[in-house]
Amino acid sequence: MTTDFFDFSNGHFIIAIVLSVINAVLLCYEGYKFMQIIQLNGYHNRGYFDWLKNTRAKYVLRLAMLSLISVATLIVTNAIFNAFLDYLAYLGLIIYFILSIFFIVNVYTAPKKTPLKMTNRMTRSMILLFILHLAISFGVIVLSSMFIDILRFGAVALTPLIVPITVPFVHWVMKPLEKAINQKYVHQAKKKMQNYPDLIKIGITGSYGKTSVKNFLDTILSEKYNVLSTPFNYNTTMGVTKSIIQFLEFSHQIFIAEMGARTVGDIEELCDIVKPKYAIITPVGEQHMATFHTIDNVVKTKSELPKSLPDDGMCVFNLDNKYAEKIAQSCVCDKKFVSIDNKDCDVYASDVETTTEGTKFKLHIGKDVLECYTKVLGKHNIVNILLCIPLCIKLGLTLDQIKQGIEKISPVDHRLQLIKSENDVLVLDDAYNASIEGSKRALEVLSMFKDRRKIVITPGLVELGNLERLANFNFGKDIAKVADLVVIVNKTHYLAIREGLIEGGFSESNIFEAETFETAQAILKDIVCAKDIILWENDLPDNYT
Repeated sequence: MTTDFFDFSNGHFIIAIVLSVINAVLLCYEGYKFMQIIQLNGYHNRGYFDWLKNTRAKYVLRLAMLSLISVATLIVTNAIFNAFLDYLAYLGLIIYFILSIFFIVNVYTAPKKTPLKMTNRMTRSMILLFILHLAISFGVIVLSSMFIDILRFGAVALTPLIVPITVPFVHWVMKPLEKAINQKYVHQAKKKMQNYPDLIKIGITGSYGKTSVKNFLDTILSEKYNVLSTPFNYNTTMGVTKSIIQFLEFSHQIFIAEMGARTVGDIEELCDIVKPKYAIITPVGEQHMATFHTIDNVVKTKSELPKSLPDDGMCVFNLDNKYAEKIAQSCVCDKKFVSIDNKDCDVYASDVETTTEGTKFKLHIGKDVLECYTKVLGKHNIVNILLCIPLCIKLGLTLDQIKQGIEKISPVDHRLQLIKSENDVLVLDDAYNASIEGSKRALEVLSMFKDRRKIVITPGLVELGNLERLANFNFGKDIAKVADLVVIVNKTHYLAIREGLIEGGFSESNIFEAETFETAQAILKDIVCAKDIILWENDLPDNYT
């Protein structure tokens, strides 16, 4: 080809433009999985590259196979038709389009726990991604047509290889703009909060149990107040900001903000928005170690909440957690401690009786003792309830209101939620997430079902950094003490859990491997019997599949 390629009267030039537009659209759709992973990781490229590593870049390999087959086909069709039927050389593109569509359909129809959400931010990124793909597609076509005649327009079949790179590149380029837009919403949320001077604001943070404590506190306080708590898992800066802007009304008397964190400074940023007067620190442990790196960083980050409280505020700590006292040192306001059985605490529980139907316990508040019942399972949930009580007392609830609120508490979805199935099969759904301590508590609850065969289905523990392999080995040893059958989902932690199971004396014949949760469900159908109980412990997010 020569420079007359750019002549508008040249049919090949028109085809190149049309083909570039079509290809740019295809590339954007092929980038769906990569965009989803970026979004799941809070638009941080580090998590994206961790996903590539954890999944052995299997989606990149699929794109490479797509390109390889397409290019080979296009070289053949160009060689056959180029000499005498010029436009028929484009027939090879049909194979490329078919394979691209097949890849897109496969990605879109694959089961997803958290599908890609086309937020305003994602829409902006997608527009820039389309423009970038359009420019690259046209550039590749021009260069190959001018210098590699055997490929010509077929060079577009190489462009899927750039998708894993262009997706994180676009988000990196967009970061300054997105940061500015986010700050605009944060400013709006702060300004709105200033219009609610009498609003009682409560922050909740910790490594695990945040959502349960938030929901339990909401339920109990609702006996006296009109309460708004951040919905779902809205515990990031933008999640809390969105909750304030969209849901906060003048009728609300209390605002409870769940505060999550992955790096040092995240809680401080949330406190700057909410400006809480009261706080609860749930158990702290080795969670999100892939981003925190050390437990000292976790403790430092969680300490940002009590540090932010005013002198007339109050913070509640769980004395059963070994990091609680260390975090409490950063609190200059009133401190309250809770525990099971530790009578030196401000609030404690005794005579805890956990059954398969719920839990009875005695609640000690100073000299007062309440006989309480709750539908939630496990001693750890009693601790979660205890964490709520000092604030309820501080905010003027009567003992009767507290007792009634505790009775109204319902299990949180996918957090040790007991579900009755057909053939008297019970499902203990603890699939939301899993921590080292949380998995022990789930197994503790499972062990209460003495008259049932126990099946554990799990992909293991994640986001533990260098501790991950050892944690899953120990998790396997703990499972061996309780379970009769185990289905390990996903290859990532299969060997570590399996080794732990065998070390714990578990029979190899009772260990099953499943690549996906769909495969695990198929295995389950073959092995489950009437009156079994099944523990679903953790459900890997899409960035681990």
